[in-house]
Amino acid sequence: MTPESPRTSIGPQSTHPIPPVPPGVRLVTLSNGLDIIVYEDHSAPVVSAQAWCRAGSIDEGSWLGAGISHVLEHMLFKGTSTRGTGRIDQEVQAAGGYMNAYTSFDRTVYWINVPNTGTTVAVDVLCDILQHATLPQEELVKELEVIRREMAMGNDDPGRRSGRRLFERAFTKSPYRYPVIGIPDIFDRLTREDIARYYTERYTPNNCFLVIVGDMDADAIVSQIEIAFADAKARSVPASLIQPEPGQLAPREWIEETSVELAHFHLAWQVPELRHADTPILDVLATLLGSGRSSRLYQAIRERAGLVHGVSGWLYSPGSIGLFGVSGLADADKLAAARDEILAEIQRLQVELVSSVELTKAVKQFTAATLSTRKTMEGQAQDLGSNWLVAHDLNFSERYLAAVRRITPEDLRRAANEHLHLSNRTFTAIVPTGTKPSVEVNAPDIREHHVEKFVLPNGLRLLVKPDHRLPFVQFRAIFHGGLLVETVDRNGLSNLMTRMLVKGTKKRTGEELAAEIEGLGGSLEPFSANQSVGLFCEVLSGDFAQGLELFSDTLLNPVWPESSLTREKEVQRAALRSQKDQILQIAVKAMRRQLFNQTGYGLDILGTESSLSAITTEDLGLFHRQWMAPNQGVLAVFGDVHPEAVRGAVETALHDWQPSPTIPLPTASHPGVGQRWEEVCDKEQAVCVIGFPGSTVDSDDRFALELIQEACSDMGSRLFLKIREELSLAYYVGASNFLGRTPGYFAFYCGTAPNKVADVERELLAQAARLAAEGLSSDELTRAKAKILGQRKIARQDLGHQAMAMALDELYGLGYDHDAREDAAYAAVTDDQIRAVANRYLQPEKAVIAIARGTAS
Repeated sequence: MTPESPRTSIGPQSTHPIPPVPPGVRLVTLSNGLDIIVYEDHSAPVVSAQAWCRAGSIDEGSWLGAGISHVLEHMLFKGTSTRGTGRIDQEVQAAGGYMNAYTSFDRTVYWINVPNTGTTVAVDVLCDILQHATLPQEELVKELEVIRREMAMGNDDPGRRSGRRLFERAFTKSPYRYPVIGIPDIFDRLTREDIARYYTERYTPNNCFLVIVGDMDADAIVSQIEIAFADAKARSVPASLIQPEPGQLAPREWIEETSVELAHFHLAWQVPELRHADTPILDVLATLLGSGRSSRLYQAIRERAGLVHGVSGWLYSPGSIGLFGVSGLADADKLAAARDEILAEIQRLQVELVSSVELTKAVKQFTAATLSTRKTMEGQAQDLGSNWLVAHDLNFSERYLAAVRRITPEDLRRAANEHLHLSNRTFTAIVPTGTKPSVEVNAPDIREHHVEKFVLPNGLRLLVKPDHRLPFVQFRAIFHGGLLVETVDRNGLSNLMTRMLVKGTKKRTGEELAAEIEGLGGSLEPFSANQSVGLFCEVLSGDFAQGLELFSDTLLNPVWPESSLTREKEVQRAALRSQKDQILQIAVKAMRRQLFNQTGYGLDILGTESSLSAITTEDLGLFHRQWMAPNQGVLAVFGDVHPEAVRGAVETALHDWQPSPTIPLPTASHPGVGQRWEEVCDKEQAVCVIGFPGSTVDSDDRFALELIQEACSDMGSRLFLKIREELSLAYYVGASNFLGRTPGYFAFYCGTAPNKVADVERELLAQAARLAAEGLSSDELTRAKAKILGQRKIARQDLGHQAMAMALDELYGLGYDHDAREDAAYAAVTDDQIRAVANRYLQPEKAVIAIARGTAS
């Protein structure tokens, strides 16, 4: 193409609008969807004819990774229905031309370059292979073997191998992570039928286009193509569902040892797709960094530092997330230094403005490189075809060059800062065997550290367990309290008091407390349960001192604001009302109320409307002083800490905390055994709960009871299989075992239809009697043990759970190390013990039955 061609006169200061179609270029679309792009250039007696198919390796659907597009590239010149094997080669050679093809991620392109006298032959061959390729089996066998050799060559070539590793690591979801040539394991499963089907699906007129550039008559060429495709119909093309690549959040690195002499390496960053406004800027950055002997990297890294034998910058910008990269060749012992120097040059671009002289040079280099591709008819056709494929704009490359000319030094610095950072960087390298650099890893201390117990002067028991896997600290302060110490007239006091702990202290308002703890990325939460109350806190270990100060202030100095008390009562009343919407809760509460009467565990953790109204700030303060005292509690501090340092810090923080007079814990009994309760609710279902007097946390019977409960509570249990599956009586069915400081309860529960309640009650009592008489089968006991022991192991992953469990065991007098002995206790339970415990507790005359029945018939 001559310099006078209108497609190259884009002077650096040109302000003329760029037309949709380049001057002299003609675009024709046939009724079947085939696009024809022709451009007459009579500067040389040459024509380049190209057939483009919008089918590359990313479009292979269920055959993704097979390289089926590349297989077709090898096969389409092997014969058509009118041209036998070898005929196409002969015709093109007779016309004085040569042909070839290539496959990429998003395209397969077939091209024939001929003198102008061979134009008709070249166009006819391309029209023929797009429609009538026969894919002869004997040729396919040969070409598949040729491709296998290509794969082997690629593995032997460290440059190609390292490039493949880069794309495998830089892309995690996108099909760009698969090599165009395919993966052997998938490739080897291809059959001729698979390839023929893909050809039929993808090589349709509406999924292909032809580009012809050179010394020819455009009208005649268009007519020839129209005739050749007269009988071709448009067909539905399967959508290419290309999974988008998620943004990279952390740096990636892959170094592979193999039998090579030098290190082949790539540094790459994820960058936006081709149409993004910053893409031309990144192209110029790549040129400035690594294009030519005067580029920054060549001069700094190769010439002055002598760290590499070759280095280049590049940009790969497809229709989705692309890569900005630097590639190089170095001695293995200089790889790390070369990488660091390259990153230093990148950082320099992010800090310093490029001079106008250097920018002008890079823009001219890029412009010249782009325009130089158009020196031949083939290059011009390639430019037009790429424009049409990637942007559906035949003048896209002109618009791109115009954007390049508008780039300023500030644009370069901004783009470098915005797109080239640590989190989206990938480093890959192929290095000689035995030269892979060792990586020093500061591994976290994952040893199992034992709990250390300290008793402070004020009576507080302090448990400390170091765990340096993650930089967190867990505070768990647990005290006697909860329902066990409440009375009917002040029921709900434990829950209300703990919720009020975080509503303000002598130093901070509730809002300030929340802001400070959340400003540390931590949490501060109170809790109240059946027989204990407490305060939880979690902070990063770097914020230990601030976390302890907030925790101590909340624990020691609450002020009970009246406005907050009013609001918290409203919230607790709302929760009470909400319970009435849950028919299972209605029945369970009724069973507990009957079994314990309205004392201890028979009360509701939320209280009642009347008891909440009676609670005052004086009640809150008195309860806090009596029960949340150092001698009534345990503080567990687990996490990224050192025991002696924790002891000193806690003693200092809590030195003014005074013990309270020891108050004996109430005793509880089961005065309501043998009672029955039933109520009709405005619901459509019914619930039957049958409760029995239970055991305590310190009784050996607890292990057998918990195994019985576990064996009765899953979808493989005898209750589920009999009551739900066989008899179809239940929506859900299971068992519950509540262990208290004083005896708790064991219960069966079942959700059913109102008209089936009697059948459910009868069957639950029968199952209880069967357990009392027979116990569990060996299989049931084995499964229950496996499940409980498995759940306990899973729960121990959470350090906060460990702190809570050990603090409770210490509080209840079992010893903080009790949990470590419990696994053996569960494993040791025998069939005879199960039967004896079931017989002792599941006595029908002691059962309390509670039924909440809906009104539906």
